[in-house]
Amino acid sequence: MSTASKRPKPAPAPPAPHEDPKFMKSTPARPIRILAEYTYPLVQLKKQGIGDTIVMFGSARIESREVAEASLKRLKKVKASKLHAAQRTAHRAELRQARSRLEMSRYYEEARELSQKITSWALTLGPRPRRFVICSGGGPGIMEAANRGAAEAGGKSIGLSIELPHEQFANPYISPELSFNFHYFFMRKLWFAQMAKALIVFPGGFGTMDELWEMMTLLQTGKLPKHSLILIYGRKYWHEVLDLRAMVRWGTIDAEEYKLLQFADTVDEAFDRVREGLEKYHMKVDSLLQAY
Repeated sequence: MSTASKRPKPAPAPPAPHEDPKFMKSTPARPIRILAEYTYPLVQLKKQGIGDTIVMFGSARIESREVAEASLKRLKKVKASKLHAAQRTAHRAELRQARSRLEMSRYYEEARELSQKITSWALTLGPRPRRFVICSGGGPGIMEAANRGAAEAGGKSIGLSIELPHEQFANPYISPELSFNFHYFFMRKLWFAQMAKALIVFPGGFGTMDELWEMMTLLQTGKLPKHSLILIYGRKYWHEVLDLRAMVRWGTIDAEEYKLLQFADTVDEAFDRVREGLEKYHMKVDSLLQAY
């Protein structure tokens, strides 16, 4: 006579897909991760009442004047006469670099001051929505200066950090509730562009140029609102690094496209241009965040 088979015991239910770390990190789950990098900032920005932004770009390597002066002072204390020939050569190179960093530190201080002026003015426009909030790439250098100036003015500011091997920390001046970290560059770029009414570009390297070209192309092709402002700060640096007028001469852009760009060399000049453009074209609040 056969014995009755035993009824198997109930097994624990597997985790829901969004609770499965292995799945969430997998290639098939990439669209979910991309969507999260859109939805999470959207929710936080709405919660904080952000109406629109002023984006400030620039080199992560530009130091504050205080830091640059301390570095140069330390190197000057080294007695070159006691160094070997190779060490003296290296020391001279370090001194040149330190003097260059000190010269470039003016841009940190000017970005900080400009951010402070823009934020102080924007605060007079009321708290809900918060208008023309400073937004940076979240890192050191010019990005830190932008967030620092906003904090010193008593305003909130946004940091859009990116996962990079050499840049793992957000600068300490970002409003904590407005500090975001992205894995995907293109989602970070979307949030730079989507709410920006002005882009202010300080001297920088590949990353700064990448963002500048992106914004210029979006403006040229009508993907940004027609009156979005791109302000390039520091003619001396940018005219040496990029001869954009040569593109007009060669016919790869026309004179009207070149006029999409504005330039400034002082904090007051930059502030006046930004404020004038905002007051003329952007005082009406967009419906982006209000739609959710």
